Amino acid sequence: MGVSSSLFSGVSGLNANGNAMSVIGNNIANSNTIGFKASRTIFGDLLSSQVSGSGGTSQVGRGVGLSVVDNIFSQGTFENTELNTDLAVEGPGFFIVSDPSTGNVTNNYTRAGAFRFDGDGYLVNPEGFNLMGYSLDLAGNTFGDLTPVRANTQSFTSAGPTGNVTLNTNLDSDSAAMAPGAFDVTDPTGTSHSASSIRLFDSLGSTHLMSNYFTKVGNNTWEWNSVVDGAEVAGGTAGTLEIIGSGTLGFSASGTLIQSNGTNLYDAAGDLIVPTPAAAVPQTTAGSLNWINGAVTTQQVVFDMQTTQYASPSVVVSQEQDGFGTGSLVKLNIDEDGNVVGNFSNGQPRMLMRLALAKFTNPGAMDKIGSNMWAVSTNSGPAVVGTVGSGVGNIFTNALEQSNVDLAQEFVKMITTQRGFSANSKTITTTDEMLAEVINLKR
Repeated sequence: MGVSSSLFSGVSGLNANGNAMSVIGNNIANSNTIGFKASRTIFGDLLSSQVSGSGGTSQVGRGVGLSVVDNIFSQGTFENTELNTDLAVEGPGFFIVSDPSTGNVTNNYTRAGAFRFDGDGYLVNPEGFNLMGYSLDLAGNTFGDLTPVRANTQSFTSAGPTGNVTLNTNLDSDSAAMAPGAFDVTDPTGTSHSASSIRLFDSLGSTHLMSNYFTKVGNNTWEWNSVVDGAEVAGGTAGTLEIIGSGTLGFSASGTLIQSNGTNLYDAAGDLIVPTPAAAVPQTTAGSLNWINGAVTTQQVVFDMQTTQYASPSVVVSQEQDGFGTGSLVKLNIDEDGNVVGNFSNGQPRMLMRLALAKFTNPGAMDKIGSNMWAVSTNSGPAVVGTVGSGVGNIFTNALEQSNVDLAQEFVKMITTQRGFSANSKTITTTDEMLAEVINLKR
């Protein structure tokens, strides 16, 4: 074997360093690829041959070989972006994507979070692969198996019937008192001192005009009556008001509200009673909101009477209610809990789906399949799938994870690899010269 074996050692060095240079070149080429994970080469010496000498048996190396190309899954830095559908993972997790052209039968994995909603409402990567997640029930809990994340752009959200109305008013203490029960639905303006109107929403999202009339019936005592047009409730008559709730308000000598429906709102020490006694809660009469359009008949409205009685003209300072109508989807966002949130035209957001993440026992053994994606291998272990907060990683919106390639380190590796390649080529040329000397012995 002798001198000629060094030729093959040199060749093995050329091959190994050539492969190392390919890895370095690939790292540098992907230094601006989002979600890219750098690789490194690990060399191992080849099986040594046995030689005998005066001192016994020794081993002579036969060169070097490529042991493995490791994937380095260190965290990349984040780049802030202007798109809410740009996502970055902090931690060990991967986004789960699947090819819709194959029926989403096989999942792939990626750290590149440049996703967009396509024309059908699916959240996809630039290659058109579906991002996978879970469906949510009305309580926001996940259910079912992994499925493509999709938001139906033609979807609607249900209405929210009005349950609470806040009235911030002042009632003029100088108003002339009328007899208790003087309010007349046929002459509401003439039998009251103050009025306000607000629209209520029913369970179907329809609106109904409700008016509240206040009538002074004695010093520091007022009656209130809430009415709607009779055409809107069962048994009513169009053009005739129907009373849907009534009660009394009592005020102190300083003009503050102290009683409701004859029940004290403050205890003997002057402290507000919390919670408000049930008898003192102003609200519509049970069953009175029996809308004729088929909406639920059990709707009741509770009033928060933020009312004063001062010697000042009666005025409505503000009023608001908590109902809302149906709404169409106008915008989609993703929050940092991985929820796909739909913002609807009625101002009510709703969580539609939740993104899934996967992690692996040995991610370094995963197979690269191109387009910033990875596949499960025998040595990577199975995917452990979860959502944000379950130990698989965190999600940041309006951000992309940059490549974790360190260019300075790669250039240093390039220098040492080049030197190693050159040195091995010198081994070959030097061995060639030695063999030439052997041949020249015959001359």
